[in-house]
Amino acid sequence: MNNQEIISDIIKNASKAHLNLSSDELITKAIERNEGIITDQGALAADTGEFTGRSPKDKFTVCDAKTENTVWWGPVNTKFDETKFDALLNKVLAHFGNKELFIRDAFACANPKYRLDIKVVTESAYQNLFAKNLFLRPESNDNQTEWIILAAPSFRANPAEDGTRQHNFSIINFTKKIILIGGSGYTGEIKKGIFTVLNYILPQERGVLSMHCSANIGKAGDTAVFFGLSGTGKTTLSADPERQLIGDDEHGWDEESVFNFEGGCYAKCIDLTEEKEPQIWHAIKHGALVENVRFYPNSNKVNYEDVSVTENTRVAYPIEHIEGIAVPSMGKAPKNIFFLTCDAYGVLPPISKLTVEQAMYHFISGYTSKVAGTEAGITEPQSTFSACFGQAFLPLHPTKYADLLGKKLSDNQDVKVWLLNTGWSGGGYGVGSRMKLSLTRAMLTAALNGELDNIEFTQHPVFGVLIPTTCPNVPDEILNPRNTWADKNEYDKAVNALADKFNENFKKFEDGASSAILSAAPKAVVSVV
Repeated sequence: MNNQEIISDIIKNASKAHLNLSSDELITKAIERNEGIITDQGALAADTGEFTGRSPKDKFTVCDAKTENTVWWGPVNTKFDETKFDALLNKVLAHFGNKELFIRDAFACANPKYRLDIKVVTESAYQNLFAKNLFLRPESNDNQTEWIILAAPSFRANPAEDGTRQHNFSIINFTKKIILIGGSGYTGEIKKGIFTVLNYILPQERGVLSMHCSANIGKAGDTAVFFGLSGTGKTTLSADPERQLIGDDEHGWDEESVFNFEGGCYAKCIDLTEEKEPQIWHAIKHGALVENVRFYPNSNKVNYEDVSVTENTRVAYPIEHIEGIAVPSMGKAPKNIFFLTCDAYGVLPPISKLTVEQAMYHFISGYTSKVAGTEAGITEPQSTFSACFGQAFLPLHPTKYADLLGKKLSDNQDVKVWLLNTGWSGGGYGVGSRMKLSLTRAMLTAALNGELDNIEFTQHPVFGVLIPTTCPNVPDEILNPRNTWADKNEYDKAVNALADKFNENFKKFEDGASSAILSAAPKAVVSVV
C-alpha cells in the first residue's frame, strides 16, 4: 500500500475518524475524553503519560538500500530491520481499528520550494492539537499524502517479536516516508521525527543546511541565527522586541533565505514567570497546550515551579501567539550567526569572532556546560557537547552539516560568526559570577548593528578566536576573560583543561573532518602571559 491507501484504510476501519478538527473542537474532545483540563490562562493542560520526554535509546531508523550507506549509524541512529518494520506497521494499523482517531493535514518548511506535506494520525485529541500548533497549517485540506506520522501511545510492542528495545519506539522509514510512534504519548517525538527527516532530506538531496536554531530579522531586513543548547539563552536572546521572530527552533538555509520548518513553538515551562519570559507567558492562552504541569491546591492555576512530574514541562502554541513575528516565517540569508554557550568554567570570552574554520569546528563541537543544581547528581560544572547543537536529530555525519556551513560561509563572505558566552566571568561556577544579561544583550546588539566591524581585536592564545578590545556599553576589562580572574595561573589551568575536553570530544569526528577544520582546534599552552 502507498501512504494514501494507508490513510484511507485507517479512516475506513476506525470507529470514528475526525479530520482536521479546529482547536476548539480538539480541546472540547480532549476534555470529554478526560485527556486534560483548562488552565486559568485558557490553555489545555494534558499529561503525556509514562514518558515525559523523548526516549533516545528507543529511536530507530530503517536500514535499507536508501539509508545503509548514507545514515550516520551508531549511538544516535540505530538500525531497524525493514521486514520487522513492515510487521510492526501492520500491528499498529490493526491496533487503530475500531478506535476513535484524529487525523490532521499539515506541512513543514515555510519556503514553498521545500514544502513537505504530512498527515498525522493520533489516538489522542491533545496530540492532534500539538500537531496543529507545531506544524504549518495548510489553507485548504487538500494536502498531498507524502509523509505520514502514526502515533499510537496505547500500543505496546513486544521487543522479542518486534525488534524494539522495549515496549515504546519511534521509527523512521525514509523509503516509505513513514514515522511510526508507539508506547509513548510524549508529543515531542512527533515534532523531532519530522525534524530528523528534514535533517536528512534537505542537506542530502537539496543542498540546504538544516539547523537547530532560532532566527529573527532586524528593521534593516538583516537575518540573525542563534544556535545553542538548553540553558544558553537561545530563546531569550532571539526574543527581541526590535526584531521580528522567524522561529525559535528549526530552520533551513538555502542560497537566498532562512526559513522556519515549523508553524509553532515548543517552549520549556520550568520556573516560567511573566517577568522572565513575557513572550512565552503571554503565548499561553486559548489554543495552547501545556504538558505535565501541576497546579496550586484547589485551583486550575499552574504552578510552574512544580517539577514533581518532570523538569521537562512544556507548552506548544502556534507562532501567531507571539507578537511581532515575520510573515511568512522567512528571512534573507543571515548576516550574523551566533553560537551560544554557557561556559561554567569561566574561561571563554563573553563575545568573540570566528573564522570559517573555527565556525565549522565549534559547530561540530556544540559546546556548553551544565552547572550544579540543573540536574540530579550534578555537583560541579560538567562540559556538554552536542554536534551541530542538535546531535540527537542528525541522521547524517556531523561533518556533512559542517561542510555545508563552511561552503555557505565561504560563498557569503559578509556573514559574521560570533561565539557568545552567556556563562561565568571572573572565575568558574562557585567563584566567579554569571555574565549579566544586560551586558550580553549589549554585546549582541553591538554585533548586530555593525559596531564591532571597525575595532581592534586580539587573538585568544588557546582557542584562537578574536576578542574585541572594546564594545559599546560594556566595560573593556570583562572582554578578555583572563583579565577578570584574580589568579591568572588558575585561569591558565582552567582554559587548558577546557581545551583538552574539546580535543577529546573531537576525536570521534577526526576521520571525517578536513585539515582546515582540525587546524581550528584549541591548542593548550603551559602558561599565558
